[in-house]
Amino acid sequence: MYDGPFCVLSIVDNHTFRRITYEVLDHDPKHGDIERFFRTFQAALDERGLTLRGITTDGSALYPEPILKVFGTVPHQICEFHVIKELTKAVLRAGAKVRKELAATKPTLGRGRPSSPAARRAARRRKQIDRKVGDLFEHRYLFVQHDLTRVQRRTLQRITRGRPELRTLRNIMDQVYHLFDRRCRTETALAKLAQLRRRVRRFKRVGKTLQKLFSPNLEKSLTFLDDKLLPSTSNAVERGYRRHRKMQKTVYRVRTKSTISSRIALDMQREERTQRRSETTQTLHAARSRKAA
Repeated sequence: MYDGPFCVLSIVDNHTFRRITYEVLDHDPKHGDIERFFRTFQAALDERGLTLRGITTDGSALYPEPILKVFGTVPHQICEFHVIKELTKAVLRAGAKVRKELAATKPTLGRGRPSSPAARRAARRRKQIDRKVGDLFEHRYLFVQHDLTRVQRRTLQRITRGRPELRTLRNIMDQVYHLFDRRCRTETALAKLAQLRRRVRRFKRVGKTLQKLFSPNLEKSLTFLDDKLLPSTSNAVERGYRRHRKMQKTVYRVRTKSTISSRIALDMQREERTQRRSETTQTLHAARSRKAA
C-alpha cells in the first residue's frame, strides 16, 4: 500500500483476517526489500516451529523471485481478483474499439435539413448508428458482469444484433469466469485455458486487445483449485489497507514513517485484544442480568 511517499508491506493471515507483520518503507520497494521482509517473517515462523503452507499475492513482479529464494517451492497463488480485473479492462477496451469502428462508419451529412431521399436515408443511418453506439456504451457493463439476469441477457442480445464479435467477447468472459470454478481441478482449468487461448488467436478482429489472456499470471491464479486451504484472493490484505486508509482520514492527517508505523502497531494491538474485550462485555452483561433478576 502506498501512502504518500511511503510504502507499507503487510503479511496477513487470510483465514483470520489478521495482520501478522508489517514494514513501512520511505521509498518504492525493490527485490532486496521484499526478500529482507520475507526473511524476517521466516525467522519468526522458525522461532515458533511453524511452516508456511501457501502464499497469495497480487500480480506484481516483485514477489516471485524473493518467494523462491526464501520459501522455496511453496504454492504461490496470484490473486484471482487482480487477474480478473485486468481481463475485465481488456474486454472493455475491446468493446470500446468496436464502438470506435462503428462510429467511424457514420455517413457525413450536409448542412441543413436533408431534402433528397439519399440524404434522408443517410440521416436515418446516422441516427441508427448513434443509437447503437449509445446503447453499447450505456450497457457496456453487461460484457463483464459475472451473472446476467434474463432481462439483461435480452438487452445484450438486442444491442449486439449484427455484431457477432461483441457476442464472442461476452462468451470469452464467461469462459474466463468458468476457469475459477472450485469444482474443477487445476489441470482441467489449464486445459480450458489452452482451448480459450486458441480461440482468441483465431479472433483476429479484437484479439490483440486480449493479450492479458496469455499472461503467465493467469496460470498461477489457478493454483488454488488443487488446495482447499489456499485462498484464491488477497482480500484480507486489501481489507486491512482499506481500514488503514479510513483511519488516516478520521484519526490524523500527519503522514510520517513513525506515525504510520505506530498507527498500524496500535491497530494490531487492538485486534489482539478484541476477543478478550468481547468476553469481558459478555461477562458484564451476564452480571447485570443476574442483578436485575
